[in-house]
Amino acid sequence: MAKYRAWLGVILALTIAAVVVITQIPTRLGLDLRGGSQLTIQVQPTKAIPTISERDMEVVQSVVEGRVNGLGVSEAVVQQLGNNQLLVQLPGVSDPEQAERVLGGTAQLEFRAQRAGTDQQLAIENQVLQGHLGELAALQASLPEGAAPIEAETQARIEKLQADIQASEAAIAKLFEPSTLGGDQLTDAIAGTDSAGRWVVSIRFSNEGGNRFAELTKAIAGTGRAIGIFLDNRLLSAPQVNVQYAETGITGGGAEISGSFTAESANELAIQLRGGALPLPVEVVENRTVGPTLGRDSIQRSLYAGLAGLALVLVFMAVYYRLPGILADVALIIYALLTWAAFNLLGVTLTLPGIAGFILSIGMAVDANVLIFERTREELRSDKTLYRSVESGFFRAFSSILDGNVTTLISCLALFYFGAGLVKGFALTLGIGVLISMFTALTCTRTLMFLAISLPQFRRPSLFCPGLSTARPNPVRP
Repeated sequence: MAKYRAWLGVILALTIAAVVVITQIPTRLGLDLRGGSQLTIQVQPTKAIPTISERDMEVVQSVVEGRVNGLGVSEAVVQQLGNNQLLVQLPGVSDPEQAERVLGGTAQLEFRAQRAGTDQQLAIENQVLQGHLGELAALQASLPEGAAPIEAETQARIEKLQADIQASEAAIAKLFEPSTLGGDQLTDAIAGTDSAGRWVVSIRFSNEGGNRFAELTKAIAGTGRAIGIFLDNRLLSAPQVNVQYAETGITGGGAEISGSFTAESANELAIQLRGGALPLPVEVVENRTVGPTLGRDSIQRSLYAGLAGLALVLVFMAVYYRLPGILADVALIIYALLTWAAFNLLGVTLTLPGIAGFILSIGMAVDANVLIFERTREELRSDKTLYRSVESGFFRAFSSILDGNVTTLISCLALFYFGAGLVKGFALTLGIGVLISMFTALTCTRTLMFLAISLPQFRRPSLFCPGLSTARPNPVRP
């Protein structure tokens, strides 16, 4: 019995560790439970690509997924809807406008040389643009909160300012030569601060891009002309290049994009640039926020259903299987703690289908114990000793337990590989639960059973199989 006492120590240690993990690492909840943003993105055809193919959709989906990963959203869902739409679910993202800017932005970065003799005109256009931007910001700040209607005069002025801003940006863009270096030559983009504490975006070019950047800066160094950094045809920054770079240009393949960045806007730009340019224009046709109220109701009902089902199973096992059923109940509680801790430790995000998979795996765990106990009863009825009956029960049930769990795992793998979104969450939670249920059924229950029959007060066969006579001796060892 020494090895079973050692296993008992391992089980206790794992249970304590599971409780620590559950209390220290919060459980991640999906969009349907936690709330967040959901966007529907429409991919638009162009003259060059009049028909959107499956391959085009895969490329767009890959770029959007890269930007979602940059947002740091856990268990985000990006899946195709029909032939030209993507559904993006972002759990925990409470600012749908920020998500729309990051995911739907084209992020076309260009470096352009300023045309000669345009210094004065550039300063005037910049001053006009800043005036429009300042007036628009003041108007938007004065708008009533909530769903209060906006006055028609104010709305008309806002629309006029937006049109003036676009006209000013287009006029500024004409003051720069066509681009010879674009974002397609970028290899990395990182948001950070410079020596003065201002937010900038540091970028790295490929070898070809680095050479083009050196040529571009060499051409304008010391001339007083600026190098315009444009994002989606909007001027971000227009730094000048010192005369010291007139011979070689800025070499090394790197640069910094400066401007009126905040930490959030610098990070958004870095995400867009790292994600790459979208091969086709996209439009966010639906952007809605899922509130957490529905999530709270769903969580409560799911917990009530799970707890009620678990309680009924515990009562049934204790009443029908007597002592083995009580020991199986203990193992089942340990299983629930270990599975919950595994979800938190592995970063699994629980959705309603995921909770369903978890509850279903509880049934799988009980099923293994039922097989073991029925085999044990058969051995007891054939007049074998208690120890031999318990040992044979585990041995005879093992193949059935293994077959059942392996087939379930194969189904989980198929659902995870071919499914998407919530289906994957269901498959993942069910698969993890099945693996842990095998451990608890074949290790926890086995350890508790053999430790129990080592105690004289628990050696009565009637505790394992009601109706058996206890008159004949039934030693622990065969």
